Amino acid sequence: MTNATSSVWSLDDPARSAAPPGGSPRYDVCVIGGGIAGLTTAYLLASAGKSVAVLESKPVVAGGETEFTTAHLAWVIDDRFTRLASVRGDAAAQLAAKSHQGAITLIEQIAQRENIACDFQRLDGYLFPGADGPQKVREEMLTLTRLGLAFERVDRVPLPAHDTGPGLRCPDNGQFHPLKYLSGLARAIRRHGGTIHTDASVVKVESGKTCVAHMRGGQQVAADAIVVATNTPFDSGLSLHFKLAAYTTYAVALEAPAGTVPAALFWDTEDPYHYVRGARGADGTDLLIVGGEDHKTGQAQDQQQRWERLEAWTRARFPQAGAVKHHWSGQVFETPDGLGLIGRAPGLRDNLYVITGDSGMGMTHGTLGARLVADLILGRTNEFASLYSPSRWMPAALKTLLEENVNLAAQYADWLTGGEVASVASVPPGHGAVVRKGLSKHAVYKDEKGQVHELSAVCPHLGGVVQWNPGEKTWDCPCHGSRFTCTGEVQHGPAVEGLKVIEKK
Repeated sequence: MTNATSSVWSLDDPARSAAPPGGSPRYDVCVIGGGIAGLTTAYLLASAGKSVAVLESKPVVAGGETEFTTAHLAWVIDDRFTRLASVRGDAAAQLAAKSHQGAITLIEQIAQRENIACDFQRLDGYLFPGADGPQKVREEMLTLTRLGLAFERVDRVPLPAHDTGPGLRCPDNGQFHPLKYLSGLARAIRRHGGTIHTDASVVKVESGKTCVAHMRGGQQVAADAIVVATNTPFDSGLSLHFKLAAYTTYAVALEAPAGTVPAALFWDTEDPYHYVRGARGADGTDLLIVGGEDHKTGQAQDQQQRWERLEAWTRARFPQAGAVKHHWSGQVFETPDGLGLIGRAPGLRDNLYVITGDSGMGMTHGTLGARLVADLILGRTNEFASLYSPSRWMPAALKTLLEENVNLAAQYADWLTGGEVASVASVPPGHGAVVRKGLSKHAVYKDEKGQVHELSAVCPHLGGVVQWNPGEKTWDCPCHGSRFTCTGEVQHGPAVEGLKVIEKK
């Protein structure tokens, strides 16, 4: 990624990069995407004897949204079990918990089997009341009791300097260092005979008896099956974009004296909610990693204020917190019912599989998604297949689906409005803004030296008008979450082409 900010995770490891493909190779399975979903899928298939190739568009694997996670390994559903049970039923909620619990166990097993030192820990997770009061905790307690899921009511959550009031302790969650884990996974894939290619940007897939991945530059990779594991599908033919809503989430990492950050995961009940974990800093101190302040991608421009609010929230509850060492943002894709879209692609797309719709649970979602898709390809039964089917009908979640698509339609009204500033001259150095020129809208970025990069403001995916993100210095599409660098190159799909260059001067 080319965010202006940097996450707490960094790892310069040669295992993360490789040469782009040459010739026209053929494999049993081609996996598009080198994040946790793609690499885990490739590992499971290569371990089962399949010939597998991973195609990653960036220079390194785990350089997309996996690098910008906070890496909670949780079975406690992001949207909470009370809502999930209301839209999918108790049996589905129980299965969802089981699937995420299995994902944590699978990560633990792979790390042990392949000797991956990734700071994996089993931890309790605590849900505590936010400013909205204790009612949501009580509701969740009743739901967990009814579902038979493990939890304990506690009089207060173990935050020594902050009286949270009664909360819930949920055992057997976890955390790890995502880049250490995925670097080890990349090595394991190669040991099992798999192939990884970076700088391999796929722009089109053909499905059928023989599937073909077409790359920018003309290279092709053929396979018996293709898995699209790119956070959000880049192929509009998959017809999944109306089921996915892109959200930006924010994180800060503050240093703290060694031994002062509780070894646990924490979540409050606000909407959007705050989520907390610890990590060990490079200098032996603790790091306190806090996330929250979510909003629809491309629909806010107050990024700095959101990081500042996260910092203030953290200091009010963790007075031992010191300097902010990192701040960053990431992107998640929500589905109407809060569960991923995983399995065979909808429609008549033979031998094409998809893993998307992480709904804020990227690490476990990517892992359980890999297990599910690998089982389907290997002809094995997977008890979660219907739960996560991309073709499933969600009648009880119809209200959410309609609300998200009304929001989507409203974004196209930007075509009728004026620009953010009157002229290119009004854009200050180091900033960007949308400028109307006649019937067109231009995305104008002026670098620190005053050089102007003038682009079409029209997202090449489905025609939304991009918005300037001053926190990351990117152009973000408010419709389906495509993101572009300040000079117009694709940073995040579903778009596969960059913003059209109008003028550089």
